[in-house]
Amino acid sequence: MTAELPSSPGPSPIGQDLPRREDLRLLRGLGRFHDDIALSGALHAAFVRSPHAAARIAAIDITAARAMPGVVAVLTGADLARLAGPLRLAPAIEGLRPVSMPPLPTTAVRMVGDPVAIVLAASAAAAEEAAEHVAVTWDPTPAVASIDAAAHPDAPLVDPDVPGNLVSHQRFATPGLEAAFAAAAHCVTANFSQARQTHAPMEPRGCLASWDPGREHLTMIVGTQAPHPYRTALAARLGLSEAQVTIRSPDMGGGFGQKIVLLREELACAAAARLLARPVRWRESRGENLAAALHAREDRVRVRAAVTADGTILALDAQLDNDFGAWCFFPANYMARMLVLNLPGPYRIGQLGYEVRVWLTNKCPSGPMRAPMAIVSWVTEGTIDAIARQLGLDPLEVRRRNMLEASQLPYVSAAGETLDAITPRPTLEAAVAAIGYAEARAAQRAALADGRLLGIGLCAVLESTTYGSAFYRASGVPGSGHEAASVRIEPSGAVLASCGLMGSGQGYETSLAQTVAAGLGASMRDVTMQLGDTDVAPYGMGSRGARGGTAGGSALYVAGQRLRTKVLAIAAGMLGLNSAESITLHDSRILRAGAAGWEATGITLADIARVAHFDPLRLPHGLEPGLHTVAAYDPPPLTFSNSTHACLVEIARDTGTVHILRYVAAEDAGQAINPIVVAGQTQGAIALGLSGALMERTVYDTDGQLLSGSFMDYAVIRAADTPPIELHHMNTPSPLTPAGIKGMAEGGVLGAIGALMNAVNDALGQIGRHLDSQPASPERVWAALRG
Repeated sequence: MTAELPSSPGPSPIGQDLPRREDLRLLRGLGRFHDDIALSGALHAAFVRSPHAAARIAAIDITAARAMPGVVAVLTGADLARLAGPLRLAPAIEGLRPVSMPPLPTTAVRMVGDPVAIVLAASAAAAEEAAEHVAVTWDPTPAVASIDAAAHPDAPLVDPDVPGNLVSHQRFATPGLEAAFAAAAHCVTANFSQARQTHAPMEPRGCLASWDPGREHLTMIVGTQAPHPYRTALAARLGLSEAQVTIRSPDMGGGFGQKIVLLREELACAAAARLLARPVRWRESRGENLAAALHAREDRVRVRAAVTADGTILALDAQLDNDFGAWCFFPANYMARMLVLNLPGPYRIGQLGYEVRVWLTNKCPSGPMRAPMAIVSWVTEGTIDAIARQLGLDPLEVRRRNMLEASQLPYVSAAGETLDAITPRPTLEAAVAAIGYAEARAAQRAALADGRLLGIGLCAVLESTTYGSAFYRASGVPGSGHEAASVRIEPSGAVLASCGLMGSGQGYETSLAQTVAAGLGASMRDVTMQLGDTDVAPYGMGSRGARGGTAGGSALYVAGQRLRTKVLAIAAGMLGLNSAESITLHDSRILRAGAAGWEATGITLADIARVAHFDPLRLPHGLEPGLHTVAAYDPPPLTFSNSTHACLVEIARDTGTVHILRYVAAEDAGQAINPIVVAGQTQGAIALGLSGALMERTVYDTDGQLLSGSFMDYAVIRAADTPPIELHHMNTPSPLTPAGIKGMAEGGVLGAIGALMNAVNDALGQIGRHLDSQPASPERVWAALRG
């Protein structure tokens, strides 16, 4: 190959604006969700749930329910305890209490909506009616319905094995923390809190479990983001080997973290299907989803910042309290790890400290929700705004003074993480220029003279993505961050690829196919993704934490490259060449370097595949028949993407309504696999963040009764509420991943919360008011306006 020849004969599939393949069926109503799949003879499940936040179960009488027409079985927690084991979380982490959870409660309930029995019947209506006739004798006990109530010295224990209701307590401080505060010209304090929220996926949970008694095999059709870890958990709880369990995840209408782990209702359905040797299906209602699936957020943070006279930040120290709910499906210490990772943001902050306390209360359990520590960027950026207010500085200038510059990279943060291949200053300046910062400040002053309140909010985001195995080891958490991928080429040249991810709206069938096509050199027309089936895909860790592109996409890209080597070796033999140095595979065609550039050879990927499968005697010496490879990719401990969000709002003084006038985001997400998908993911993340910051709030009264059990009471953002989002892509490939991918699925949530709340407080600050808690709903802003 001559030096003048291009390294590639055409553009890579990575980086192309390709329409999402899955949209063709989804937009025509041809998707296949779990509720669209029918099995003959399936029983329908309904759950008997607690009306009390805390109560002892004195007795459960199933006689009347069992006698009703169509009812096949009624199983209580005691019955299920004989069929499935408990969930025990006991990582050896200092400050983390071990906890255990039975399949269903047997002696006491801890929340409104706690399931205590499952009814199996021939129809959903029969099961639901029979559930109302299960007679439970309750002995109500005092409930713990808030962090303050949980922390009270005389508080009842939510879990008898967790003293003081404090399930996790971690502290951290760099050696020079207190010295930095002693040397500071100012100590600035600020408070932040966000309301409890829930994931509210468009499609609530549900499953279809089928037990084959002849093969002793369980097939579970369920929408899950992590099919293989889900299978591991389900098999272990049922006392089965993983070879006896298949998880198939069909199309899924959103997850946002709620559909990662095995939850109790799904375990009960699987156990019932095995016991009765009949398929069991369950459809969760919206009310059940809002009350008893998983919740998230509900943090409050107090920060103190050590600052010089010119606004340089010497140190940050934060105390965070989190309401984790009644049961633990995840180790509660993950809050601390996420806080320390992201609190410094993209800034030079030399000293860092935190204390994180996670409390049990009589509420629905908490779990990760898109951007698990969503409050953290608002905490950092809101503290910067507080510094600017106290010192009489412009908040933009405080950011510029403290922000990491390109010349300072790589940079080891106070948390011990190495930051590299990020561009915080360019994205800040791009967002500031796009929003017209100076002009917006002038307009703000003119508006105030007319009695109107305009506010400008900035939020610079450092998004941690792709947590590799080394991250989990350093955190003391068992588990892996790797992802595995399989790529095989059929005799026709069709490329079938799979990995352990499962999409819930991210466009994986398109973007992941692009990484395969790029690594292999295949045409996109030839590549098909097979996702969500544990019998097809190699074991992987699933979709969570913005790892789809960086972990899954990288694994598929590497697998494609590995198989490409064999394809080219076979092609070289077919062409009579001693090596493959002068040929390449592009768009499923073999090209050869010639004097005028790349020249067609007439050999296609299908030709090579037929030789590999049907004529192995033509293969070069040492090559096995077939075309199939499996690759595993374990990412670096952490990769980072970054962005800056800018928001311009006006507050209606008579109603407290926040009107978003403009919203701008400048983002560096690394190499974009598919810019259309990246834009959609970023816009969706921003909408989710705005929804939480403006209106979402799960409300309990002091007795632990849920007051927001329907969409009449729990507000989520609508299309009409979402402003036009101006995106500025400033992507720079990462040198740390094979294809330069960084990840970007959660930064929009972080940026939206911070930018919106900072804009609201920038507006309120003109009249001496402040709102230190979300959501910035009309009634709460109205109250803040009136002090």
